[in-house]
Amino acid sequence: MAFETNLSAQPTASGQDPRIPRAHANPRRAHRLETPAAEGPPPLVPVIPPSGTGPQTFPKDSRLLTRSDFRKVYDQGQRRSASLCAVFFRPNGLARTRLGITTPARLGKAVLRNRVKRRLREVFRLNRASIPAGWDIVLNPREAVAKAPFATLTRELLRLFPSQPPPPSEGNRVS
Repeated sequence: MAFETNLSAQPTASGQDPRIPRAHANPRRAHRLETPAAEGPPPLVPVIPPSGTGPQTFPKDSRLLTRSDFRKVYDQGQRRSASLCAVFFRPNGLARTRLGITTPARLGKAVLRNRVKRRLREVFRLNRASIPAGWDIVLNPREAVAKAPFATLTRELLRLFPSQPPPPSEGNRVS
């Protein structure tokens, strides 16, 4: 091939740029004096939450995950409604309250539905201490949730959540 005929097979000296020989370099162009980029990923900077805010996670043991858990709450639980959302809740016999969220397609596209779910989870997470333990809660948001200010959303949901611990009963235990 014709374009390979003028290439040298000799290795370059350690001080030379292997791409452009100095004899053919542009003399008016300033040479780079900066150091080469470090290899590897940048060092990790830990994110430390402000003190006193509590855990910044929503662990799996605080979620309703299976269809059967949702069905039990719908079939055996109580219902409260407001303009922003409907809340279903039932005693679960556990030492913690679990949350499930259903977002129907009528709310909008997946991006909006996921944003609504994140906002509702955050209300639950931030106010977990004020919600008594021992409940399974399912939230069914309405279209107004997407546009409601966070303070209004928090106030409405806290009004709908159960305020008393569930009554002790053998039939409430979840295996």
